[in-house]
Amino acid sequence: MTSNAIKFAAVSAVLMLASGTFSSLSQAQPVYRIVGPDGKVTFSDKPPPATSNARVTAAGADGARGITTASLPFELRKVAGQYPVTLYSGENCGPCASARSLLTTRGVPFTEKTVSTNADAQALQRISGDSSLPFLTIGSQQLKGFSDAEWTQFLDAAGYPKSSVLPASYRQAPATPLVTVAPAPAPTTTAARPATPGEPSTPVTPPPSNPAGIRF
Repeated sequence: MTSNAIKFAAVSAVLMLASGTFSSLSQAQPVYRIVGPDGKVTFSDKPPPATSNARVTAAGADGARGITTASLPFELRKVAGQYPVTLYSGENCGPCASARSLLTTRGVPFTEKTVSTNADAQALQRISGDSSLPFLTIGSQQLKGFSDAEWTQFLDAAGYPKSSVLPASYRQAPATPLVTVAPAPAPTTTAARPATPGEPSTPVTPPPSNPAGIRF
């Protein structure tokens, strides 16, 4: 284990003992939004069987996938790969803006997921066990609520530089919704078969004006 990994684990343990707001160091699991054939939506850390005919979209917390690390300096790329940072934020959230500013000013490459719909809120609850924002993950460590001092301690322990070393060409990826809803498949229409010459055409019966058969 590297010295940075040892320091990060030690600081994590100390801060978790000092505050009940931190969760245990459980491995972050992808969260799946599952829409069943009956339209019911559920969230799970396990995908449904392929035979269930359910639509699945990832609502996961894997921040590493949203970061382009190829252009980063070697040491920063190494830290970002080992301890990827993901920020979960909301609209009109002052602490979220402060959290974003801290990461941006320090030059921490991060993925930002927005929580603005009921589906997003349910997924956040599944990931963090809470609905408070901002919410940050550094590797598998979870930090609930913004605290400049505490977030700085964890970033230091993970090995992130204290000041930005990002290249001038680096561009932060735009924030994306926590849950991406798959578009509903377009209904298939059957083209009318052209009538064969000499074949009597079938008259089109207009729909009844009282389809329920209600009598007055």
